[in-house]
Amino acid sequence: MTPGNNGASTPEDDDPFGYLYADGQANGATPPSGGGGYGYPGSVNRVRAVGERQYGQQQPGYGQQAPTAQYGQQAAPTAPYGQVVPQQGAYGQPNAHYSAPETVPGGAPTGRQPSGGGGGRGRGPNTKGLLIGAIAVVAAVVIGIGVAMMNGNANDKSKDTAGGGSTPSASESASPSASASQSAPAGALPKIDAKALNLTGGTATASDVKGAKADGGVYVTNFNQVGAAVTWNVSGIPADGKYTLYVNYGVPGKDAKATLTINGTAQDRLLNMGNFAHAAEGDYEKGWTNTWGDITLNKGTNTIKISCEQGNQCDVNFDQLRLETGWK
Repeated sequence: MTPGNNGASTPEDDDPFGYLYADGQANGATPPSGGGGYGYPGSVNRVRAVGERQYGQQQPGYGQQAPTAQYGQQAAPTAPYGQVVPQQGAYGQPNAHYSAPETVPGGAPTGRQPSGGGGGRGRGPNTKGLLIGAIAVVAAVVIGIGVAMMNGNANDKSKDTAGGGSTPSASESASPSASASQSAPAGALPKIDAKALNLTGGTATASDVKGAKADGGVYVTNFNQVGAAVTWNVSGIPADGKYTLYVNYGVPGKDAKATLTINGTAQDRLLNMGNFAHAAEGDYEKGWTNTWGDITLNKGTNTIKISCEQGNQCDVNFDQLRLETGWK
């Protein structure tokens, strides 16, 4: 079948641009004019002017075929170019002419439909999410400022404590210790070489045993007899309280013990002068060592006496005496 001989019987056989080709022109295709077909002779004109669309007429449902002309009825005439001829069906049949999809119930939408939400309103920006995000940012800023202020206060408190503030640290006590309250004020306390003591009961000075720390190596000897004594009249005691008396001495490889008297009162415990240097018996030079005793003194001047009494062990040489605050 050729377009020039039989014409286009169906729309799909039309070639609206056939007049542009040599074979189309040979078959009778002509350019469009004010009237008649478009392309080949006898072609179906399916062009409709803008604005002439028919609305509101019933269209065939999905899957239904539009009615066609019955046998013996005249087919729909062909309109000139640019005009629309209403389609006529059989009596009582719906009109089969084209209608825009948006006019058909359930047809294509005429515009953008709302993506969600009720009441038919279009969905706008996610303002709820933006609001939550803004609140989160503000909360983070406030928390950061609060943490910075807390750290600043903590640093200030630590500086106050380190700078000698009134708040005691964990290792400090808020109240004075018992030893501090019962001790005399700290300060330089007296000390003396034994040769400067008041010697009685046959005691004397000597320097033939080496190792004494006193000036010139002079020490007090001849103490090994009942009644022998050395007395220290000490002044400059800053306050009443507890003190420790330190005694440097030497023994010939054996222990010694003597009576200690403070301000005329003999102490219950003897002054223990043991062989702490572990010297051999009879070796005075290797026996130099020291001992201590807890005593209580008065403010000002006090008398400290070391004596050899009945029952004491008094084979000892005295080197130096000194005082310290508090009890050891």
